[in-house]
Amino acid sequence: MKITGLGHAGMFIETAGGSILCDPVIGPSFFGSWFPFPDNRALDWERFGRADFLYISHRHRDHFDPAMLERYVSKDIRVLLPEYPTDDLEQDLIALGYTNLVRTEAGVPLQFGDLKLMVTPLRAPSDGPIGDSSLSVDDGTASILNQNDSHPLDLEKLFDFGKPDAYFTQVSGAIWWPMVYDLPQDAKQNFAQLKRDAQNKRAMYYIEKVDAAHVFPMAGPPMFLREALFRYNGTGLDNDSIFTDQREFLAHMKEQRPEQNGYLFLPGTEVEVRGSDVTVTQTLYTDAEIDRIFGDKWDYLAEQRDSRQAEIQAEEASRAEIIPPAEMLAALKEWWEPLLRRARTIRNGVGGVVRFRIGELDMVVDFPKAKLREYAGEECIYWYTIPADLVSTNIRDHEIDWSNSIFLSMQFEVGRSGKFNEFLTTFLKCLSRDRIEYVENWYAEQSDQTEDAEIDGWTVQRRCPHLRADLTKTGKIEDGVLTCSLHDWKWDLASGRCLTTTGHPIRSTPSGERAAAAAAEVAAG
Repeated sequence: MKITGLGHAGMFIETAGGSILCDPVIGPSFFGSWFPFPDNRALDWERFGRADFLYISHRHRDHFDPAMLERYVSKDIRVLLPEYPTDDLEQDLIALGYTNLVRTEAGVPLQFGDLKLMVTPLRAPSDGPIGDSSLSVDDGTASILNQNDSHPLDLEKLFDFGKPDAYFTQVSGAIWWPMVYDLPQDAKQNFAQLKRDAQNKRAMYYIEKVDAAHVFPMAGPPMFLREALFRYNGTGLDNDSIFTDQREFLAHMKEQRPEQNGYLFLPGTEVEVRGSDVTVTQTLYTDAEIDRIFGDKWDYLAEQRDSRQAEIQAEEASRAEIIPPAEMLAALKEWWEPLLRRARTIRNGVGGVVRFRIGELDMVVDFPKAKLREYAGEECIYWYTIPADLVSTNIRDHEIDWSNSIFLSMQFEVGRSGKFNEFLTTFLKCLSRDRIEYVENWYAEQSDQTEDAEIDGWTVQRRCPHLRADLTKTGKIEDGVLTCSLHDWKWDLASGRCLTTTGHPIRSTPSGERAAAAAAEVAAG
């Protein structure tokens, strides 16, 4: 089996039973903000576009590049479609002309001659744009797991496919926190370091659990080539950004897991896998060029910035004309208020008023009352400042996921009065009736978490209130604080209060010796 790196999370898998083109992106993505790092334009995209199968893991635009598909990938290619709760990705692909869809079943292997594959989707509100997935591949000569951005909860089911010889996984997540937030610079630097640490911790959790002999970090970081965002490349010019690069993570992995082999996976990297034997060759970049890309990163990024402004200008020219403030408010009211009325759990979870300054429009979304209106000086729990042309474009395109457009573009600013509110972010990526109804039902199902488990002297609900991970496997308790290692969410066990975000309390009581000690302390007065 041969795997060729295509940049970011993209790869081309050649097997004894056919070839698979995975998540091919040339970009730029997210309103012209994200470019694959390093530059992948010189690859032979015509060859990769003639694959036997196309696999798009999820709808995020750093994995799904409609312009690239239109230009290079045949419309009659077989498309491996993850089994998602809403059909947004399917409709996107059909709109592009792809109708030869292979509708996979979650966690069920498919056989195509010598090629066995399995798509394992995730379907919680916080999984990408309501959906993320991984791809398992085995052709009898080798087995690989392309996990990309997904964070699977049930690894046992994933391992039923077989232990992978080579493992490809995200190490640098796609998020806008804390870069765009209204924070003092020292706080932004501190939060950025915490976020990088959490991403490393999560990546290492999966690397340890999968325990593959050969590991290939991928799916990030991006290049930011807009002048206003350039400073946020990598860990930032002022150490206030979150994007660990491939070499930085490999150094971290070597410290943590010296017994495992980690490899640089770049555009043009060719990985030949024969069972436990792996050969890695760099074909697009020489060793000297790779050393310069990572060793003189800011010089390389500056050259990319200076040479690619035409792509940014072309994206800006494609945006919609700015809608006048009154018309914009009316359009958003017509679109959002019916959704808010259906979103009782989300409204209660947000629990306050959110302000949006969009060009000349200054409006609020009153979640408790399910209303949009002009801002009248009321106290707000969040406040956004967003360019009017981005919102006008999303209205024109009826973009139902603003995290997959405006927020990941990082072309906005935001502040908040308290902790992160997951319900607000969920609403802003569920701007369709199908998505709202699915998420409301999902939250209702999560409320019944009756099974408990014993962890380090505490009886806690077995399933994480965030995404239902098994806390006996992902939970760690220190000083009365439970941390779920998948997303680094934390709870104070004495009160059950979530320390990471609003809502999401956990059921917890002391057990065993800890309970006896607490009872003795009470008896002693």
